[in-house]
Amino acid sequence: MKIVRFAAQGRTRYGIVAGGGLIEGLRRSPFVGFGGREYETDLGGATFNLDEVRLLAPCRPSKIVCLGLNYRSHAEETGLPIPETPLIFLKPSTAVVGPENSVVLPRDTRRVDYEGELGVVIGRKARAVPQDRAFDYVLGYTCFNDVSERYAQKHDGQWTRAKGYDTFAPTGPCIETELNPGDVQVETRLNGELRQYASTRDLIFGVPELVSFISGVMTLLPGDVIATGTPSGIGRMNTGDVVEVTIEGIGTLRNVVVDHGTAVGGKASR
Repeated sequence: MKIVRFAAQGRTRYGIVAGGGLIEGLRRSPFVGFGGREYETDLGGATFNLDEVRLLAPCRPSKIVCLGLNYRSHAEETGLPIPETPLIFLKPSTAVVGPENSVVLPRDTRRVDYEGELGVVIGRKARAVPQDRAFDYVLGYTCFNDVSERYAQKHDGQWTRAKGYDTFAPTGPCIETELNPGDVQVETRLNGELRQYASTRDLIFGVPELVSFISGVMTLLPGDVIATGTPSGIGRMNTGDVVEVTIEGIGTLRNVVVDHGTAVGGKASR
């Protein structure tokens, strides 16, 4: 099941993608009562044409917890050792944008890279979760682009500025609730050219390990996103580029790169 968040008729709603290009509206947020009820459709009988609404980022995270060096192939291409424990860092909620929104290059930027990733969307409050119960706390999965400013990342010695600029966390287009995250293909295309292609089999730390480890460090809240790391093939983005992150079973997250002085639609889809 694909859950979307969208704007239509002056309101923001959640819905389920149905057949025939339709969205069935949900009565409540999918995070309300997660795990204890079926999703209730029918906002007064409302259905919406998918091509007539504006898709937003599918959740409103309080934080995005990202992984560094969590694909063996990425560790190899950077020449860095495989970490013994998950290497985590945070992106702020203000970095989130949805599908078709702009990624805005910061003023005086030197190099901004794409990083296509599988995102894990937390469904309910999670604290110190055992690995064997991790999936009880996961609502579903989404596409994510961990946009990174490489000069700031190298210059600062820590990653907050490099990873935290506004628009540096494209997320979407939906939350897929029925997916096996242990073996799906992650692809990134730049202007239609395939740049990243890997299976999540190559993850060093899988979803259960990540949910357990991170929730042992900080409480995860409904809507929070764990970005599971990027495979090899990272590369630079420039003004006018189109970046597409496609994950098998979820769909494609598409964003256009714009200069800070000409940004249109770069505000977070919140």
